[in-house]
Amino acid sequence: MVRVGIIGGAGYTGGELIRVLINHPDVSIEFIHSRSNAGKFVYEVHQDLLGDTDLKFASEFSQEIDTLFLCLGHGASTKFLNENKFEDSIKIIDLANDFRLQKDRNQPQINRAFVYGLPELNREEIKKAKNIANPGCFATTVQLGLLPLAKAGLLKEIYTTGITGSTGAGQSLSATSHFSWRANNVQAYKTLSHQHLGEIGESLTQLQPNSDIDLSFVPWRGDFTRGIFASSTINTDLSLEELYVLFEQFYKKHPFTSVSRTPIFLKQVVNTNKALIQLEKAGSKLVVHSASDN
Repeated sequence: MVRVGIIGGAGYTGGELIRVLINHPDVSIEFIHSRSNAGKFVYEVHQDLLGDTDLKFASEFSQEIDTLFLCLGHGASTKFLNENKFEDSIKIIDLANDFRLQKDRNQPQINRAFVYGLPELNREEIKKAKNIANPGCFATTVQLGLLPLAKAGLLKEIYTTGITGSTGAGQSLSATSHFSWRANNVQAYKTLSHQHLGEIGESLTQLQPNSDIDLSFVPWRGDFTRGIFASSTINTDLSLEELYVLFEQFYKKHPFTSVSRTPIFLKQVVNTNKALIQLEKAGSKLVVHSASDN
């Protein structure tokens, strides 16, 4: 039985993690830490968990665990680990962006080295890792549509668009996360400058080194709550059948990513941990559609 602790369990990420872990036969949740909700039942905050658990949020945390999940805001994980030292035997999985980039994965002040936690890219490294940095939501969806092409050395110029649900922005309210703003509305944001571009670029060059890959990415805010749908366009002379074989071979040992030969849509992945990929081709233009829950 793996003993687990959770820091920052009151947000959207924490709620999803709790839902997964309370139903895992080999996991025991030892504490769910939340300063603002200490003493409350978890189901008072995550109301979808009513009837599933009687756990309460705790104001304290212990070292009597095997794995620690960090569900804090971006930038807060580093601060937390600087202020709170954990035994080297405790594995840490960070769900924020503090350790995703190569320059941030080995931080001497916390004496821990992190592995980028995309299993379709780093499956064997993750198995041996002591500390894991979970990928970003847009980064995951876009990368899954491009990794097989990078492995085959086919990437040069990439044009990607993607639309995301409001939960990707987290629980804190902002002008663009209110229902009255999101409903019946779409907006491009962080055009060509999204924070996930760095990790996407590092993953692609990991599989296609010594190449000059140019990725242009336009993300969109959608008028729905959950899910991401991305479409990436490249030029290639390979036939559609050859490309499907390439993708199917790449993902055949990865059970959560499926390649579809029929059109995919967002509702297929919402409330799941699976990703779907579909290809379309016209002339030399290949479009890769990818979808996952954010």
